Amino acid sequence: MQASGMIKGLSHEYGDPIQYYLALGEGTLPLNQVLGEALRLQFTGEIECVYCGRKIKKTYNHGSCYVCFKKRPENDLCIVKPSLCHFEEGTCRDAAFGEQHCMIPHYVYLAVSSDVKVGLTRKNNELKRWADQGAIKAIPIAEVPNRKTAGELEEALADYLPDKTNWRKMLKGEINDVDLKQVRDEVLRLVPESFRHYILTEEEIVQLTYPVLEEVGQIKSYNLDKQPQIEDRLIGIKGQYLLFAGGVINIKKYCGYHVHVKVV
Repeated sequence: MQASGMIKGLSHEYGDPIQYYLALGEGTLPLNQVLGEALRLQFTGEIECVYCGRKIKKTYNHGSCYVCFKKRPENDLCIVKPSLCHFEEGTCRDAAFGEQHCMIPHYVYLAVSSDVKVGLTRKNNELKRWADQGAIKAIPIAEVPNRKTAGELEEALADYLPDKTNWRKMLKGEINDVDLKQVRDEVLRLVPESFRHYILTEEEIVQLTYPVLEEVGQIKSYNLDKQPQIEDRLIGIKGQYLLFAGGVINIKKYCGYHVHVKVV
């Protein structure tokens, strides 16, 4: 099996375990079926903006050229800090994008990837979001009308819970075993009064299982800029990471990079 093209990230289908695919150019490469085999990943030296196709020497924010980084709505500060959404001020970089992605119902949720964390995502996007974070279980705790409100509630709860994943613990499987419904009940008591009418109390926990053959030992990150060819045995996939016997690589970091991939 071999393929070539520009990395667009890892896509997946929810299952037990999750089925992963490497989005490469216009196609996808199924990865679950090559677990346990040696994989060669070779960077050609060519990098392309995932939005406009411009040839570039470095990427910004997972595959953008500098121009798209400064102008595209996907790269605005409010994407990483939703409480700063400025759509209603009329200054959104792209109003159509804002209507489609931000001014729609969002979930605020609890997820367990290393420890319990609070996060947010568009309604109906939750499975993708949780899988991208490497969460093993998650539960929505509130449904709000837009991204800004979700960000404000997330910030209020981040005073009590982390809103970031410890990716090293997540990859090594060093995860605190918690009763997520009990944590949910405790967290809901901390929700400020102005958000209480958005609370969800009947949602069920979603479990996620990842295709991992072996536990990851010491975490070593492969870097395509410093090591353009990686050849190693694929032992798992979790979040946006490929786990090899000798190291790991965050595929999302290399969106826009042109590569050759081959099972050897």
